[in-house]
Amino acid sequence: MEKPVIEELGGKGETLVLVHGLGGTTSTWYPQAQVLKRDFRLVSYDLAGSGRSAATGDISIARHVEDLLDVIRQVGGTKVHLAGHSMGTIICQHFAAQHPELVVSLALLGPFPEPPEAARAALRDRAAKARAEGMRGIADAIVAGGTSDDTKTNQPAALAFVRESIMAQPPEGYARNCEALAEVTSADLAVIACPTLLVTGDQDRTAPPDVGRALASAIKGAEFKLLEGCGHWPTIERAKQVNYALSLFYARLRQPRQAPAETQAHVDPAAIPGFQP
Repeated sequence: MEKPVIEELGGKGETLVLVHGLGGTTSTWYPQAQVLKRDFRLVSYDLAGSGRSAATGDISIARHVEDLLDVIRQVGGTKVHLAGHSMGTIICQHFAAQHPELVVSLALLGPFPEPPEAARAALRDRAAKARAEGMRGIADAIVAGGTSDDTKTNQPAALAFVRESIMAQPPEGYARNCEALAEVTSADLAVIACPTLLVTGDQDRTAPPDVGRALASAIKGAEFKLLEGCGHWPTIERAKQVNYALSLFYARLRQPRQAPAETQAHVDPAAIPGFQP
């Protein structure tokens, strides 16, 4: 199997590995990289069958977890922070459950533990459509169903980004990733013990807010953040708000001691340049 295509997005310090979702690439995280590189060494990569990474060998969530371990070894093999989007959140959940000694924190955007049964069937149908017809119809459907009303009205460039991200996927690789997602089951959430932030859009139809809240309840000490006017692509639809939420989360982690969630020490937003609550 070929190794994933890794991209260094800048910065120094502790390593933060950014894992995109179905239909994404390293560019999914580009708006966050411009801010987070102040405090982290940022590493991202295209999942097998996505973007610039070839669809060679078996593609499954288990294979993606193995590839993530390989990426971490390639960039130094030390403990890392993980951030995932959509299917990438499932990869991060399984990785954190299997390799807790390597994970400092988790940030999960558009998170869900596994697809419901109806979604599994839809993913298999989408795989067949990608193989038979290519990506254009899928891209248009995801723009329509995966973004918020506000994004459609006020952020046409975000729509163009999402559409191009899907259009650029190799159909066979995308199909195999759909099938991988259709087969996955939840990680053992009870063993995840690292600090965890979950961020969900209030108009996310793929991973609705109730799913995010339930997932946060299943992970010890996890925080949940709801973004208004946001669909399933928060890194693009609400880039500034995501950057703010992540910056606060990581600022708290850098404090000498983290207080319990109910009495967590306050981080002054003014200490984070460029952000407003």
